[in-house]
Amino acid sequence: MTHRAGYDPYALKAENIRDPPQTFGGTMRLIGPGLILASSIVGSGELIATTVLGAENGYALLWLIVLSCLIKTVVQNELGRYAIATGKTALEAFDQAPGPRWRVSWLVWMWGFMVTATLFQIGAMLGGISEILNRLFPAVSITAFVWVLAALSILLLIAGKYSMVERIAMGLVVSFTALTVSCCFLLFKLPQYFDWSAVLAGLTFRPPEGGMGTAVAAFGITGVGATELVMYPYWCIEKGYARYTGKRDDSDRWTQRAFGWIRVMGTDVVNSMVIYTFATIAFYFLGAGILKGMGLIPEGPEMVHVLSNIYTQTLGGWSLPIFMAGAFAVLYSTVFASTAANCRVWADFVGMLGIYDRSDYRKRLQATRFFVVFLLIVPCFYFMLLEEPVLMVKIGGIAQAVMLPVIGFFTVYLRYRKMPARILPKGWITLMLWVSATLMAVFMGYSAISRL
Repeated sequence: MTHRAGYDPYALKAENIRDPPQTFGGTMRLIGPGLILASSIVGSGELIATTVLGAENGYALLWLIVLSCLIKTVVQNELGRYAIATGKTALEAFDQAPGPRWRVSWLVWMWGFMVTATLFQIGAMLGGISEILNRLFPAVSITAFVWVLAALSILLLIAGKYSMVERIAMGLVVSFTALTVSCCFLLFKLPQYFDWSAVLAGLTFRPPEGGMGTAVAAFGITGVGATELVMYPYWCIEKGYARYTGKRDDSDRWTQRAFGWIRVMGTDVVNSMVIYTFATIAFYFLGAGILKGMGLIPEGPEMVHVLSNIYTQTLGGWSLPIFMAGAFAVLYSTVFASTAANCRVWADFVGMLGIYDRSDYRKRLQATRFFVVFLLIVPCFYFMLLEEPVLMVKIGGIAQAVMLPVIGFFTVYLRYRKMPARILPKGWITLMLWVSATLMAVFMGYSAISRL
């Protein structure tokens, strides 16, 4: 997170204004925030929650996975649109929510409670990585590895910056995702684990017969979760989309730039959606086909070993080391990318509380570095408390699922009451925003009623 002297990615200055690219190639060279988001997603959500959901329910809940990946992207896009047009972060947007407030709005506080719960997921991923390392070096306990990994992550994140986060996240996610999708194609040739009629049946709506906690957690984590929706505007700002657009003046030139950079951001959103949707469906197929077929449910300290069957049963026993290396990569990329984003959001939060001057970027960096440490130490204690990675993922996933409809309907409010009039979305996007928020609310309402 080091930056050159005087550099503030959150400041909108005239000298930073740039015209958006006009070609597809130029646009693709400037995407990136969504790839970091994808690296946050393809971890506890896909590798753990999605695979466990498949192991518990077979192909019956494929509709839920597809729905989860698709419906949240329009909310992500509109939060990114607002950040580009105004230069304001997600929490600054949340602070405009009508209703009770104490220093900041009730929605900002709700975000804080939600993220505190999602730190269980980080602890679960640190535990999963440590299980892999413990198999290689059994003399060192899993708990010891958890603390070593946390310390290494702290050093990397404090010394790093946006470009390094982007490169690491991209490399780790793409490699494991490609191999997992390959395993999924091999699954099609194993009739004992795969049946097209079961897949087609899984695309029709049906309530889950069991494992409601995992279903809610999977909906909260798979695709863009609540934490990623909040993270995305920060990465858009740090990438430069808001800076390049410039301070809002509602002129024709500003409007053209804003729409141009919103178009770049939209490409970024779609690109990341394709990546994590393919990955999510592949993990679900492998869980539903292989683990369900073998009667295995990943849990406890054997979680990663049970999950390895999705490779060894398709590629053969020789692929176990490849799976372990890939699981290490994808879980660690999620720890890395999530913490890199959350420390920025938490620094923003305490600045909004008046603990430091948010306009002083040096102090913002100091706060960000503090939260790097905080957000990696707390999950270690969570893991020591529970030592149940699957349960910890479910806790975080349910917290995100509860938050999703709140963010969805707030984004609707943002579109009608706070979005600059000159860059409002097209009618079909507004319609999809309403559909997205409503579906998230309906799913959470159904979940609450069924649990009662």
